[in-house]
Parts: sequence; C-alpha cells; structure tokens
Amino acid sequence: MARILAALGIKKIRLTGGEPLLRGGVIDFVRELAKLRSIDGEELDLAMTTNGHLLAEMAQPLKDAGLNRITVSMDAVDPDRFARITRVPNGYDHVLAGIRASRRAGLWPVKVNCVLMRGFNEDQIIPFGMFAREEGVIVRFIEFMPLEEDRTWSPATVVTLDEIIERMAEYRPLVEIPHARSETARRYHFDDGVGEIGIIAPVSHPFCGHCSRIRITSDGKIRTCLFSVWDHDLHELMRRSASDEELVEFIRGVVQRKEERHHIGEADFVPASRTMVHIGG
Repeated sequence: MARILAALGIKKIRLTGGEPLLRGGVIDFVRELAKLRSIDGEELDLAMTTNGHLLAEMAQPLKDAGLNRITVSMDAVDPDRFARITRVPNGYDHVLAGIRASRRAGLWPVKVNCVLMRGFNEDQIIPFGMFAREEGVIVRFIEFMPLEEDRTWSPATVVTLDEIIERMAEYRPLVEIPHARSETARRYHFDDGVGEIGIIAPVSHPFCGHCSRIRITSDGKIRTCLFSVWDHDLHELMRRSASDEELVEFIRGVVQRKEERHHIGEADFVPASRTMVHIGG
C-alpha cells in the first residue's frame, strides 16, 4: 500500500496506533518503508506518534532504521497528574526519558501532542508552554473531538484555539508563524523567539478545505476523514490479487470523493463509524 501511495504522490507517512512501539518488528517495518521513494525520487518523510513509554530504548534504533520525526502524546506535564491520567506509576519519567532520547538521536522535530478537555487538563496549558521552552520540543494542543466510544463530547468540553492563546499570554504572548495551507496546526512561537506551540483546532477553526491527508486503518481500509461514516476496503482488493493499476484506480476514486468537511457541532452530525482506537490515533 505504501509503495503504491508513494508512486501516486504521497510524500509523508505517519505510523500511529494504538501504540506502534508494541508492534512486533516495528524497527524492520520502518526500515522497509525507508527504502521507498516518492514520485519524484526523494526519500519519504517518515514520522511516528507514540505514547512514549518504550521510546527511550527505541529512539536510536528507529532513527537508524530511517524514521525522521517523532510525536509523543501526553495530556499532562505534572508527574502526579500524568500518573492519574495514564494509571502508570513513574510513567512520566519514562516518557520524558523517551523525549530526551529522541532529541539526542536526531528525531527532529520532537513534537508533544496534548488533547485539552475542559475540567480535565486545561490547567496544563501554561506548564506545557514552559515545557516546550525547557525541553526544546514543539508542543501541539489539540481541540477535543467527538471520537471516543463513551461519546462524552459536547461543545462545552472544547478548549478552543482562542482560549489557549489567551491563557498562554498570561505566561508569555504567542506570535503566529506562517504555515503551509495543508498543515493542520496553526503555529506560534513565544514573543522572545524561544519555544514553539502548535494548535490543531478542527472544532473552532476547521481546516477541512486544505486537508490533504488520508488514513490506512490496521485492517487495510482507506479513510479519507477522521469523521468518515464508511471505509474503503483496499485490503480486500489486494487479497483478491488486484493489479497495481486496479489499486491505483481504486485509490484515485476514493480520494476524489473525499469529504468536503466534517459536521462537528451541527444538527446533522453523525459520529464516525469507528472510534479513534480503531481508526488510528
């Protein structure tokens, strides 16, 4: 699948999960992906999103295998709060060690993703800003989206982009950095130039019109949007020994029918057909 998609123009591949570092043979998997080339002959940009618990030991092998960038998911930078959220004693120390090992290995940039929820962790905004400056990482806040099985989402739980900027200004003002139209995150640095913050705001500032991403689920289905209500079964075609040309035609048809936008918060919103744990984080 990756080979065919690269031949169609895909230049960036991100491995997600679940937790990708639990996958047997993940280092070899990265090594095989690193052998592929984009349509113009260049190496692919390979990235991974992980919870970071196994990263300290694997950062250098991943880099050696060809991984370019790493993103670590964290919802708090206070060790006690982190332990309560993850239910993993001393987990914060392991994840922090993984972040630092990634920097030493040259997996750059190291990004730290935090999903903000009102009444849960919005008090971590300023601590994350300090963390970005102290650890030399890019922190990205993500607005909470209705993707989880318990369906607890409501507009009131969303900590919006504007609120994040306002809260962070109590510590230091943020200055926006120009970004490519297809980037999901709006990017900022602090007023003194030290530390970068990104904000992914699909609820308050949708970027659907510029989205150029597709997903392959772990069972081989294409999803053109996180909020798709259907999947497109690429694996079934491969199982039936479809030719490369047939697979290309199928992929092109799917991408050309990519949704115009999501409908979060609207009266006709229909939750995604599968939750994030099944789609891939």
